[in-house]
Amino acid sequence: MRRAARALLVLALGVPACSSSSVDPVPAPATPRPSSVVRPTQDPQAARLQALARLAEAAAAALPSTRRAPQPRTGEVLGADVSWPQCPRGMGIPERRTLGRPMPLPDPAYVVLGLTNGPGFTVNPCLADQVRWARERHLLTAAYAVVSLPDDTAVAEHRTDGPYDGSTALGALANTGYQQALANVVTMRRAGLASPVVWVDVEPVPDFEWSADPTRNAAVVEGAVRGYRYAGYRVGVYSTPALWRGVVGDLALGVPEWRAAGETSAAEARERCGDDWSIQGGPAVLAQWVADDRDQDLTCPGTSAALARWFAQT
Repeated sequence: MRRAARALLVLALGVPACSSSSVDPVPAPATPRPSSVVRPTQDPQAARLQALARLAEAAAAALPSTRRAPQPRTGEVLGADVSWPQCPRGMGIPERRTLGRPMPLPDPAYVVLGLTNGPGFTVNPCLADQVRWARERHLLTAAYAVVSLPDDTAVAEHRTDGPYDGSTALGALANTGYQQALANVVTMRRAGLASPVVWVDVEPVPDFEWSADPTRNAAVVEGAVRGYRYAGYRVGVYSTPALWRGVVGDLALGVPEWRAAGETSAAEARERCGDDWSIQGGPAVLAQWVADDRDQDLTCPGTSAALARWFAQT
């Protein structure tokens, strides 16, 4: 089955459209930053998908729900993130065999779970087990996904599957990024992962390198962001200022930021919450550092009082 058809079918049956009143809109940056590298057209499938999504949402609303919204907290809140490296050894695609790295230490309040096995159009092979691990510990959860430059085969398959003009090179790339996002929405839904946001991971992807043209790369990223928003999710970016510029140049979306500090300390990660570490003009929400072979995270000032914007309660 074509990936696009499969993604769109599941999206239509189970994912709220952007117009849904159950999902708060993504807040606009304080200073608008026009950034589109390719102009969207009207998605020819949008009206049908939105109608189906509204029906699915109405049916879901009629069912009892025991999910509680995360409660506000004061002060810094610690958490972690995991993905395919934490799966048992030997799983995954040949270029990204899983590593069996340790799961988080026993004290995180939340965990951000990776949807991909590295590049786009791949699946974290043990995501459902990681969701179950988080649920057993009653952790707050969120999702992130790597976005990557699609190969020629993926572009040929998806060039017209989306809201952009697929007759242009940039439009075809943007539509393929859009489909990467929808495929990840399907992955998230199948694994039972609840999250109000998808963090779009923008960085070099070894063996799946970005092009030398930031404009082409930016088209893929913009398409992915549009796909997650269409599916009803808030969107943020995970990166560093240098990695972001190296991939997409001066693209400025103004969306919230999860800032990486590398193999260092919590104190250094805390510094990343400051204005000097802005990636693309958005507010700092989370900061990450690596220690003891684990990815660890902390909330930036202001995040803890509004945890429900960034996490779901399992």
